[in-house]
Amino acid sequence: MPAITCIEDLRQLARKRVPRAFYDYADSGSYTECTYRANADDLAAIKLRQRVAINVEDRSTRATMLGQEVSMPVAISPTGLAGMQWADGEILGAQAAEAFGIPFTLSTMSICSIEDVAAATTRPFWFQLYVMRDRGFIADLIQRAKAARCSALVLTLDLQILGQRHKDIRNGMTVPLRPTLANLLDVAGKPGWALRMLGAKRKTFGNLAGYVKDASDINSLGRWTARQFDPTLSWKDVEWIRQQWGGKLIMKGILDAEDASIAASCGADAIVVSNHGGRQLDGALSSIAALPAVVEAVGHQTEVLFDGGVRSGQDVLKALALGARGAMIGRAFLYGLGAMGKPGVSAALDIIQKELDVSMALTGTRTIGEIGPHILAGR
Repeated sequence: MPAITCIEDLRQLARKRVPRAFYDYADSGSYTECTYRANADDLAAIKLRQRVAINVEDRSTRATMLGQEVSMPVAISPTGLAGMQWADGEILGAQAAEAFGIPFTLSTMSICSIEDVAAATTRPFWFQLYVMRDRGFIADLIQRAKAARCSALVLTLDLQILGQRHKDIRNGMTVPLRPTLANLLDVAGKPGWALRMLGAKRKTFGNLAGYVKDASDINSLGRWTARQFDPTLSWKDVEWIRQQWGGKLIMKGILDAEDASIAASCGADAIVVSNHGGRQLDGALSSIAALPAVVEAVGHQTEVLFDGGVRSGQDVLKALALGARGAMIGRAFLYGLGAMGKPGVSAALDIIQKELDVSMALTGTRTIGEIGPHILAGR
C-alpha cells in the first residue's frame, strides 16, 4: 500500500482498482472537458496571503451548514453510480460521513436506494432529486425521502437534458458492465473489485427499481433520460417541489447571479454554485469564477455552498474566503471510495480537514468565522 498523503494519491489508487468504464464515468467532463479542467485550474490560480507572528493556537474547523453542526464546512455531493466504484459505495460513504460529522448526499441515480442508506445509518442524510416528466414518480421519491428522515432535499437544476460525455460512449459504459472482451480483460486486472461486486446484492439503480425497465446500459438509460428528464422545467415546478417537500431545500446547479436571485426568492434555504463538475455545459464558467457574483447577489438571503474542483483543504479555504458557507466534494469522495472503500472515504475527509486546518494557521486564522477575502493575496 503506497503512502496516502493527498487526494491525488487516492485518485491514482482508484484508477488502478476500479474498472476503466466506471473510473472514467466519475473522472470525466462533457465534450472537450474545458470546464471540468477549469474548475480545478481556477482554484489553483488563487493565491493565499501568508501571515506570521499571529496567535493561531486553539484552532477549530467546526461550523454549521443549514443549521447542522459539522466538523468542517464540507458535505459529500450527490454522485451517481457510487456503488460501482466500490460495492455498496453509497452506504459506505454515508457511514464515513456520519462518523466524520459532515452531511452526505444520496443521488437519485445511486446504486444503493434511499431505504438502503437509511437502514445503514443513524443520522439523517440529504437526498438529491432530478426533475422527471412523471410527477407521480417525483412525488413518490419525495415521500420516500421523507420516510427515510432525510434532513434536506437537494434539487439539481442543471440537468434538464444530459450532457454528452465522450468517454462513456467510447467505453460502452453499462450498469452492470457488459461482458465484452475489453471489459472482461479490464476486470480481470481488478480482482478485488470483481470479488466484491460478485457478492454484492446491489448492482443497478436502486432508487429506480420498479419504475425503469430498460435502464441497464448507457444507451437505454440515455433513451429513458430523453423521455423522463424534463426540458420544460420551470420555476413553477420548483415551487411545486418545495410544497411537496416542506423541509429544507437546497438548489444545486446555479452559476448565474440572476438565477441565484430567483432561487432565493423561491424559498431556497441554500444554493450550490455548481456546473455539475464540468459534466453538462462545456465552456461554462468554472464554479469558483462564478462564486463571487452569486454571493454578492444572494449572500444575505440564503446560504451559498460551493461545488466544483475541490481536491484539497486549501480549495475549501479559498471558496470560504470568497463567500461560500461550505463546500461540497464529489470526485474527491469517489477517489477515496474507489481506492479503499469506507477507509478511503475517511482518509479523503481527514486529508481535507488537515489541509484546511494547517492552511488556516498559516494565513493567521483560527476559526471558520474569521475566514474572508483578506486571506487571499491581492484582495
